[in-house]
Amino acid sequence: MWAGLPFPEVGADDFPVMLDALKAAYDTRKEPFAVRLLFAVRWKLGALLGWDTPQAGLGGRVASLRDRLPPDLAKTADDATPCTDPFTEAYQLGNEAARELANKTVHDIMHLGWAATGDGEYELRMAALVKPNGLFGRLYMAFIAPFRHLIIYPALTRQWERAWRDRARLLDRTDRTI
Repeated sequence: MWAGLPFPEVGADDFPVMLDALKAAYDTRKEPFAVRLLFAVRWKLGALLGWDTPQAGLGGRVASLRDRLPPDLAKTADDATPCTDPFTEAYQLGNEAARELANKTVHDIMHLGWAATGDGEYELRMAALVKPNGLFGRLYMAFIAPFRHLIIYPALTRQWERAWRDRARLLDRTDRTI
């Protein structure tokens, strides 16, 4: 679980804008070298070792969360703004969304929520719910834990802060509207 990330000048109805800004930032991001290197190594290993094949993913090795939701909730993902990241939409409401991915190592649900802080402000909260795939998945998650906490999550937090600050420019550049 990640602690909340407060954003200035946000309101109760800004969650969809935040999601669009995050997705636009992903599509146009410039990550630090360490983050790019870690992901390049991960994707190369995944390709070489067959970790990311369709048979190892959603609908192959594991059923999608979206397929297990009530139809009206699952249908909300149809209207979500697309993104080029490896996650698949499960559902999206006005104040929360879930996206997922699965491969030979894990089944991961990323839950994003928009929460009132009590002082009239709102913050983005993120939880990564990870189910490792067997012993290999548990070992993999233990191995990458320091990289996630020391490199990936701080970089992601900075990216999301920039996405909110630059949302008008990002969304305009990707033909999205606020």
